[in-house]
Amino acid sequence: MPLARNAKPEKRVLTARGLATRQRIVAAAADLIYAASAERVSLDEIMEASGTSKSQLYHYFSDKDALVRAVIDIQTDRILQANSKFLGPLDSFEGLRAWRDALIQANRLGVSGGCPIGSLASELSSQSEDARRTLDQSFLSWTAVIESGLSRMKARGHLRPSADTKTIALAVLAAIQGGILLSKTASNSQPLEVAFDMALAHIAQHAA
Repeated sequence: MPLARNAKPEKRVLTARGLATRQRIVAAAADLIYAASAERVSLDEIMEASGTSKSQLYHYFSDKDALVRAVIDIQTDRILQANSKFLGPLDSFEGLRAWRDALIQANRLGVSGGCPIGSLASELSSQSEDARRTLDQSFLSWTAVIESGLSRMKARGHLRPSADTKTIALAVLAAIQGGILLSKTASNSQPLEVAFDMALAHIAQHAA
């Protein structure tokens, strides 16, 4: 049941109640889409799960694509918050290994689901240019968080001055995403462990 393409919500400041309703819709949509896919989840299912009506969906989202972009945003926030506990204070190789262990443990607990952003990227990047751009920005934000941690290691003398932290961060995220995808396919965390260890070995090559 797609929403009308020409039904655009008015730009307005949301009340606390309105913001809570919008967040409830997005959170319900994020959980349903993660469990299935954006294509398979209907707006009727989202309305039922969030306890909202069609008129409320029209009020906050012009169409399903707009809702999916909001889902990408909330999943990005969730991932960055989960990683910030380790990447925020990152300034050593011990911190990198702690992050590695935490991410692998999280993968073991939810290995069948994969990465919420990665799953959406696989599904939507070739279908929607808007979604592709939003997902690209999500990965750039994640890369920037990793780069920030590596830059602190560099400033503390753990990495050589010549270390290109931006490129290293991109390589680390690429390894993580590939490892998560293969772990989802294999239904075990070994591919992610191998990929993450390879990423840490790559960082170690730039050790001061």
